[in-house]
Amino acid sequence: MSFTIDMSGKVVLVTGGSRGVGDGIVETFLRAGAELEICGRRTPGSLREVAGRRPHFSPVDVRDAAAVQAWVADIAERRGRLDIAVNNAGGSPYAPLATSSAQLYGKIAQLNFMAAVHVAHAVHPLLAYAGEGVLLNITSISARRPSPGTAVYGAAKAAVESLTGSLAVEWAPRIRVNAVRCGIVATPGSMDHYGDAEQVAKVAATIPRGVLATPAEVGAACLLLASPLASHVTGAVLNVDGGGEWPAFLQHTPNG
Repeated sequence: MSFTIDMSGKVVLVTGGSRGVGDGIVETFLRAGAELEICGRRTPGSLREVAGRRPHFSPVDVRDAAAVQAWVADIAERRGRLDIAVNNAGGSPYAPLATSSAQLYGKIAQLNFMAAVHVAHAVHPLLAYAGEGVLLNITSISARRPSPGTAVYGAAKAAVESLTGSLAVEWAPRIRVNAVRCGIVATPGSMDHYGDAEQVAKVAATIPRGVLATPAEVGAACLLLASPLASHVTGAVLNVDGGGEWPAFLQHTPNG
Protein backbone atom coordinates (compact mmCIF):
# COMPACT_ATOMS: atom_id res chain seq x y z
CA MET A 1 0.00 0.00 0.00
CA SER A 2 1.30 3.44 -0.88
CA PHE A 3 0.17 6.92 0.12
CA THR A 4 0.48 10.22 -1.71
CA ILE A 5 -0.17 13.49 0.06
CA ASP A 6 -1.78 15.74 -2.53
CA MET A 7 -2.48 19.32 -1.47
CA SER A 8 -3.65 20.51 -4.89
CA GLY A 9 -6.24 23.27 -4.54
CA LYS A 10 -5.37 23.92 -0.89
CA VAL A 11 -4.37 27.41 0.21
CA VAL A 12 -1.68 27.43 2.90
CA LEU A 13 -0.53 30.40 4.99
CA VAL A 14 2.96 30.33 6.52
CA THR A 15 4.29 33.18 8.66
CA GLY A 16 8.00 33.85 8.29
CA GLY A 17 7.97 31.67 5.18
CA SER A 18 10.80 33.20 3.16
CA ARG A 19 13.80 31.80 5.04
CA GLY A 20 15.01 29.23 7.54
CA VAL A 21 12.50 26.69 8.79
CA GLY A 22 9.69 28.56 7.06
CA ASP A 23 11.36 28.15 3.68
CA GLY A 24 11.50 24.37 4.21
CA ILE A 25 7.81 24.28 5.15
CA VAL A 26 6.87 26.33 2.09
CA GLU A 27 8.94 24.16 -0.24
CA THR A 28 7.30 20.99 1.07
CA PHE A 29 3.76 22.28 0.58
CA LEU A 30 4.57 23.64 -2.87
CA ARG A 31 5.88 20.22 -3.91
CA ALA A 32 2.59 18.73 -2.67
CA GLY A 33 0.66 21.05 -5.00
CA ALA A 34 -0.58 23.71 -2.57
CA GLU A 35 -0.86 27.44 -3.13
CA LEU A 36 1.24 29.37 -0.61
CA GLU A 37 0.73 32.71 1.10
CA ILE A 38 3.71 33.84 3.17
CA CYS A 39 4.73 36.93 5.08
CA GLY A 40 7.69 38.59 6.71
CA ARG A 41 8.74 41.98 7.98
CA ARG A 42 11.16 42.49 5.09
CA THR A 43 10.49 41.73 1.44
CA PRO A 44 12.99 39.11 0.22
CA GLY A 45 15.13 39.83 -2.82
CA SER A 46 13.60 36.84 -4.61
CA LEU A 47 11.32 33.91 -3.93
CA ARG A 48 12.45 30.42 -4.82
CA GLU A 49 10.43 28.62 -7.47
CA VAL A 50 9.38 25.09 -6.56
CA ALA A 51 7.48 22.74 -8.87
CA GLY A 52 6.89 25.62 -11.27
CA ARG A 53 5.28 27.88 -8.64
CA ARG A 54 6.29 30.56 -6.18
CA PRO A 55 4.59 31.63 -2.95
CA HIS A 56 2.82 34.97 -2.76
CA PHE A 57 4.65 37.26 -0.32
CA SER A 58 3.11 40.04 1.79
CA PRO A 59 5.09 42.35 4.10
CA VAL A 60 3.49 41.89 7.53
CA ASP A 61 4.67 42.36 11.11
CA VAL A 62 2.83 39.50 12.82
CA ARG A 63 3.19 41.24 16.19
CA ASP A 64 0.64 43.78 14.91
CA ALA A 65 -2.87 42.33 15.26
CA ALA A 66 -4.41 44.84 12.84
CA ALA A 67 -1.78 44.10 10.20
CA VAL A 68 -2.43 40.36 10.54
CA GLN A 69 -6.19 40.87 10.20
CA ALA A 70 -5.67 42.98 7.06
CA TRP A 71 -3.35 40.35 5.56
CA VAL A 72 -5.79 37.50 6.15
CA ALA A 73 -8.65 39.60 4.77
CA ASP A 74 -6.59 40.20 1.62
CA ILE A 75 -5.98 36.45 1.26
CA ALA A 76 -9.70 35.80 1.63
CA GLU A 77 -10.50 38.35 -1.06
CA ARG A 78 -7.90 37.07 -3.53
CA ARG A 79 -8.14 33.33 -2.86
CA GLY A 80 -11.66 32.92 -1.52
CA ARG A 81 -10.49 30.33 0.99
CA LEU A 82 -7.81 29.26 3.46
CA ASP A 83 -7.27 25.61 4.39
CA ILE A 84 -4.08 25.49 6.46
CA ALA A 85 -2.25 28.07 8.56
CA VAL A 86 1.25 27.58 9.95
CA ASN A 87 2.46 29.81 12.79
CA ASN A 88 6.17 29.63 12.06
CA ALA A 89 7.55 33.14 12.62
CA GLY A 90 9.69 33.34 15.74
CA GLY A 91 13.16 33.31 17.19
CA SER A 92 15.32 35.07 19.72
CA PRO A 93 18.82 36.47 20.07
CA TYR A 94 20.93 35.38 23.01
CA ALA A 95 19.33 37.54 25.70
CA PRO A 96 19.93 36.70 29.39
CA LEU A 97 16.96 38.09 31.28
CA ALA A 98 18.98 39.93 33.96
CA THR A 99 20.75 42.07 31.37
CA SER A 100 17.91 42.45 28.83
CA SER A 101 15.71 45.51 28.53
CA ALA A 102 11.97 45.33 28.98
CA GLN A 103 11.65 46.44 25.36
CA LEU A 104 13.75 43.50 24.12
CA TYR A 105 12.13 40.71 26.12
CA GLY A 106 8.72 42.23 25.40
CA LYS A 107 9.39 41.98 21.66
CA ILE A 108 10.58 38.37 22.07
CA ALA A 109 7.36 37.46 23.88
CA GLN A 110 5.23 39.27 21.30
CA LEU A 111 6.89 37.55 18.35
CA ASN A 112 6.93 34.06 19.81
CA PHE A 113 3.54 34.01 21.53
CA MET A 114 1.20 36.91 20.81
CA ALA A 115 1.90 36.74 17.08
CA ALA A 116 0.63 33.15 17.09
CA VAL A 117 -2.50 34.33 18.93
CA HIS A 118 -3.05 37.13 16.41
CA VAL A 119 -2.76 34.74 13.46
CA ALA A 120 -4.98 32.10 15.08
CA HIS A 121 -7.67 34.69 15.79
CA ALA A 122 -7.53 36.09 12.25
CA VAL A 123 -7.62 32.75 10.40
CA HIS A 124 -10.32 31.09 12.51
CA PRO A 125 -13.32 32.10 10.35
CA LEU A 126 -11.66 30.89 7.15
CA LEU A 127 -10.42 27.62 8.63
CA ALA A 128 -13.84 26.95 10.16
CA TYR A 129 -15.51 27.66 6.81
CA ALA A 130 -13.16 25.17 5.13
CA GLY A 131 -14.69 22.50 7.39
CA GLU A 132 -11.44 20.58 7.67
CA GLY A 133 -9.17 23.46 8.52
CA VAL A 134 -5.76 22.96 10.09
CA LEU A 135 -3.73 25.25 12.33
CA LEU A 136 -0.12 24.25 12.98
CA ASN A 137 2.14 25.95 15.53
CA ILE A 138 5.91 25.64 15.29
CA THR A 139 7.45 25.40 18.75
CA SER A 140 10.82 24.40 20.15
CA ILE A 141 12.52 21.98 22.51
CA SER A 142 13.12 25.15 24.55
CA ALA A 143 9.48 24.82 25.59
CA ARG A 144 10.14 21.63 27.55
CA ARG A 145 13.64 22.04 28.97
CA PRO A 146 15.66 24.91 30.49
CA SER A 147 16.55 27.56 27.94
CA PRO A 148 19.31 29.64 29.56
CA GLY A 149 20.01 32.79 27.61
CA THR A 150 16.67 32.57 25.85
CA ALA A 151 14.37 32.10 28.83
CA VAL A 152 11.57 34.32 27.52
CA TYR A 153 11.68 32.56 24.17
CA GLY A 154 11.35 29.16 25.85
CA ALA A 155 8.49 30.36 28.04
CA ALA A 156 6.70 31.81 25.00
CA LYS A 157 7.01 28.52 23.13
CA ALA A 158 5.64 26.67 26.16
CA ALA A 159 2.69 29.06 26.05
CA VAL A 160 2.15 28.26 22.37
CA GLU A 161 1.99 24.55 23.21
CA SER A 162 -0.62 25.30 25.88
CA LEU A 163 -2.53 27.37 23.33
CA THR A 164 -2.39 24.45 20.91
CA GLY A 165 -4.10 22.08 23.31
CA SER A 166 -6.77 24.58 24.31
CA LEU A 167 -7.67 25.61 20.77
CA ALA A 168 -7.80 21.97 19.66
CA VAL A 169 -10.69 21.54 22.10
CA GLU A 170 -12.30 24.96 21.50
CA TRP A 171 -12.27 24.60 17.73
CA ALA A 172 -13.12 20.91 17.31
CA PRO A 173 -14.44 19.36 15.20
CA ARG A 174 -14.14 21.85 12.31
CA ILE A 175 -10.47 22.76 12.87
CA ARG A 176 -7.58 20.55 13.92
CA VAL A 177 -4.81 22.27 15.89
CA ASN A 178 -1.39 20.68 16.37
CA ALA A 179 2.18 21.74 17.07
CA VAL A 180 5.57 20.70 15.73
CA ARG A 181 8.24 20.93 18.42
CA CYS A 182 11.58 21.43 16.67
CA GLY A 183 14.98 20.48 17.93
CA ILE A 184 18.04 22.19 16.50
CA VAL A 185 17.52 22.88 12.81
CA ALA A 186 20.32 23.55 10.31
CA THR A 187 19.58 27.04 9.01
CA PRO A 188 21.93 29.96 8.28
CA GLY A 189 20.77 31.50 11.56
CA SER A 190 21.55 28.39 13.57
CA MET A 191 25.00 28.16 12.01
CA ASP A 192 25.71 31.72 13.14
CA HIS A 193 24.43 30.85 16.63
CA TYR A 194 26.40 27.64 17.16
CA GLY A 195 29.68 28.66 15.51
CA ASP A 196 31.89 27.07 12.88
CA ALA A 197 31.59 23.61 11.33
CA GLU A 198 33.56 21.96 14.13
CA GLN A 199 31.35 23.47 16.80
CA VAL A 200 28.19 22.53 14.91
CA ALA A 201 29.46 18.94 14.67
CA LYS A 202 29.89 18.88 18.45
CA VAL A 203 26.35 20.16 18.89
CA ALA A 204 25.07 17.48 16.49
CA ALA A 205 26.85 14.83 18.56
CA THR A 206 24.55 15.66 21.48
CA ILE A 207 21.56 14.53 19.40
CA PRO A 208 20.89 10.76 19.36
CA ARG A 209 20.41 10.73 15.58
CA GLY A 210 23.74 12.54 15.23
CA VAL A 211 22.62 15.32 12.90
CA LEU A 212 20.68 18.56 12.99
CA ALA A 213 17.24 18.57 11.41
CA THR A 214 16.78 20.16 8.01
CA PRO A 215 14.02 22.68 7.28
CA ALA A 216 12.56 20.15 4.82
CA GLU A 217 12.21 17.58 7.61
CA VAL A 218 10.19 20.07 9.64
CA GLY A 219 8.15 20.73 6.50
CA ALA A 220 7.48 17.01 6.08
CA ALA A 221 6.13 16.81 9.63
CA CYS A 222 3.84 19.76 8.92
CA LEU A 223 2.61 18.18 5.70
CA LEU A 224 1.81 14.95 7.51
CA LEU A 225 -0.13 16.70 10.29
CA ALA A 226 -2.03 18.81 7.75
CA SER A 227 -2.98 15.81 5.63
CA PRO A 228 -5.92 13.39 5.86
CA LEU A 229 -3.44 10.81 7.20
CA ALA A 230 -3.63 12.72 10.49
CA SER A 231 -7.40 13.23 10.41
CA HIS A 232 -7.86 12.07 14.03
CA VAL A 233 -4.82 13.91 15.38
CA THR A 234 -5.53 17.19 17.16
CA GLY A 235 -4.08 18.80 20.26
CA ALA A 236 -0.82 16.92 19.67
CA VAL A 237 2.78 18.11 19.88
CA LEU A 238 5.03 16.20 17.48
CA ASN A 239 8.74 16.12 18.31
CA VAL A 240 11.07 16.64 15.35
CA ASP A 241 14.32 16.56 17.29
CA GLY A 242 16.28 13.48 16.26
CA GLY A 243 15.62 11.79 19.60
CA GLY A 244 16.14 14.82 21.83
CA GLU A 245 19.40 15.08 23.73
CA TRP A 246 21.71 12.52 25.31
CA PRO A 247 21.35 12.61 29.12
CA ALA A 248 24.39 14.51 30.40
CA PHE A 249 25.13 12.01 33.17
CA LEU A 250 25.94 9.27 30.64
CA GLN A 251 29.30 10.81 29.77
CA HIS A 252 30.38 10.24 33.37
CA THR A 253 29.35 6.58 33.62
CA PRO A 254 31.30 3.41 32.66
CA ASN A 255 28.79 2.59 29.94
CA GLY A 256 28.53 6.12 28.58
